[in-house]
Amino acid sequence: MPDKIRVLLAKPGLDGHDRGIKVIAAAFRDAGMEVIYTGLRQTPQMIVAAAVQEDVDAIGVSILSGAHMTLFPAILEEMKAKDAEDILLFGGGIIPEEDKQELEKMGVAKIFTPGTPTTESIQFLQRTIAARRK
Repeated sequence: MPDKIRVLLAKPGLDGHDRGIKVIAAAFRDAGMEVIYTGLRQTPQMIVAAAVQEDVDAIGVSILSGAHMTLFPAILEEMKAKDAEDILLFGGGIIPEEDKQELEKMGVAKIFTPGTPTTESIQFLQRTIAARRK
């Protein structure tokens, strides 16, 4: 049996709405993934440091504050600085379509918006991580 997918989930910035990320964390655990949830008000530096320390396959961030065009690039920059670009970065939140496209061009693997079934994000991670491990 292959190693479990290890995912770090985080809430960067000042956004205090964490119900959605807790639902995602439970769904990922139920799907057999190891989940590390860092909690609220994380900086990009804290998120990437935890991801490197925990040796995760992916970082998932939830941003509902409107700061996605600041926080995602800051996380990507920190990943580059820490030589952690092999970690998959994905996220979710209230993010307009044009911003989703821009973030994906920058290197965010996927953005999930409210209403996306948890099975869709689970299958995306399973497929993407399996392909990366080959």
